[in-house]
Amino acid sequence: MFFPDFEYTTWLGLTALLLFYVVGVLHVLHALMHVRTSQGTIAWVISLLTVPFLAIPLYWLLGRTRFEGYIGGRRAKDDRLGKLAAEMHQRLRHCGVEIPEDDAFERAAQVLGGLPFTRGNALELLIDGEITFERIFEVIQSCRNYLCVNFFIVKNDQLGIRFQQALIERAKAGVKVYFLFDEIGSHKLPRRYLRAMREAGIECRSFGINRFWWSRFQLNFRNHRKIVVSDGETAFVGGLNVGDEYLGRDQRFGAWRDTHLKLRGPVVQAVQLVFLEDWFWASNQVPELHWEAREEVADQVAAIIPTGPADLADSWQLLVAEAANSARKKLWIASPYFVPDEGVLTALQTAAIRGVDVRILIPERPDHLLVWLSAFSYYEQSIPFGVKLFLYQTGFLHQKVILIDERLAAVGTANLDNRSFRLNFEITAFSPDPKFVAEVTAMLTTDFTHARMALVGDFTGKPFLFRAACRAARLLAPIQ
Repeated sequence: MFFPDFEYTTWLGLTALLLFYVVGVLHVLHALMHVRTSQGTIAWVISLLTVPFLAIPLYWLLGRTRFEGYIGGRRAKDDRLGKLAAEMHQRLRHCGVEIPEDDAFERAAQVLGGLPFTRGNALELLIDGEITFERIFEVIQSCRNYLCVNFFIVKNDQLGIRFQQALIERAKAGVKVYFLFDEIGSHKLPRRYLRAMREAGIECRSFGINRFWWSRFQLNFRNHRKIVVSDGETAFVGGLNVGDEYLGRDQRFGAWRDTHLKLRGPVVQAVQLVFLEDWFWASNQVPELHWEAREEVADQVAAIIPTGPADLADSWQLLVAEAANSARKKLWIASPYFVPDEGVLTALQTAAIRGVDVRILIPERPDHLLVWLSAFSYYEQSIPFGVKLFLYQTGFLHQKVILIDERLAAVGTANLDNRSFRLNFEITAFSPDPKFVAEVTAMLTTDFTHARMALVGDFTGKPFLFRAACRAARLLAPIQ
């Protein structure tokens, strides 16, 4: 029997709709087993069951919380990386640091990061872009054997071109250059920029959708790390990307407040291993690097803590919560974004309640509207409990710094938001060295003089539509 066209079309549509609902139910089962938060699970279950034709593609893009494929390529799964990691740990044993029983945070950091605290290091705190890139260019120019470079954002502007030419000059001088960039963060980088580098002999790789077919759906993950390693002897980590705005040249933001860190000593080996894991994901190659640790006269203790969506747990979220739980007198955090999850927010509240001087330094001017709006929605849940929010006034604040009491300080790439907690690959350097802690304390003390303390009324006194927009923006925190 032949059906009229409208009946055939109706039958086809119903079949497709049924198929979507069946696939939606399968995705619901996946969400129940794998989405990390109850709020996220509930949201996905409802949307997958009600509007599967819209929710299924969004779930592939935004719903997953594990960076699939990367875990299988890490040190524990690859013989070459595993051997290098084991040998590095063995070489660093002589400069390893025994963590006291009462140092709960340091123990947690070492367990979550999988890398040791070592002595024999030299740390140089770099404040803002001019001095940071002055040091980076000095090290690039003096490099003899190889450079490992990884940035979230690289731009084809004045600083970006200078950076490109510095790498090209070293490559033409016989230095092996490995250049890694995030495919999403550097999406505006033109092909001619990379073509000129490749023609000079630089190996260029993008971190993102370039290993397996399913990784093409992992657009919500980012390699947010900023790393430079020279000859296995000197390394840089911190908040600065490669672009003119990071030198304060952008008219929209004006002055750009940021912090970076120059490292020498055994800790550089840990930075190098983190880069190597990322490079292996992007290229399936393990280049020959130098792994001899050289101790510095400064003899400062430090550790590198890499975190990201390939970890077994939400490592950065756990570390920030433990920082709040272990603080006794002071917890100062500088971040461009303040979008804590419930666990971190509770830890901050309880720390403030028991008398800890909890200060969160964030910018008053936004660079991303949604996360800026989201921060307002937390005023009522933080300020009344004693958490002090400071709004930086002099330009845009982008640094990622933590100070715990007078005993430990950290500089890195991780923010106080869901992206850094669960979606971004980050790297942070921690040190309990008294000199370094004193330098960070002095730096943040100065920063607070350029900020004003926020009040609950800064949110409650706003018009209704603004407050509604803040609440709505907060709902999108898992994907911001």
